[in-house]
Amino acid sequence: MLLSPLIILFFASQLSTPGPPSFDIAQSCNAEGNTVVSIGRCTRDERAARDQVQTKWSQFGLAARQTCTKEAGITGTPSYVEFLTCLEMARDAAVEGTFK
Repeated sequence: MLLSPLIILFFASQLSTPGPPSFDIAQSCNAEGNTVVSIGRCTRDERAARDQVQTKWSQFGLAARQTCTKEAGITGTPSYVEFLTCLEMARDAAVEGTFK
């Protein structure tokens, strides 16, 4: 049985797609707040967002992944919460046909 070149390309592209980027949660949260309570809240939110990004990674298109990864690093302290929001907005826009 011969595989179609398109099928081979599809599977090859899925294998070469890297996972989510790694952000320094401590650095991000220390930049955002200066109290134990605010840093603790931020850390909890960042970890939850990171877990969601890892779980939902395959739901996000390559263009959204690339765009949101670039945008996440603009401030110098990338945030999983902002990254997840960007990915979800891009996914929802793609469903509406405005972002592909």
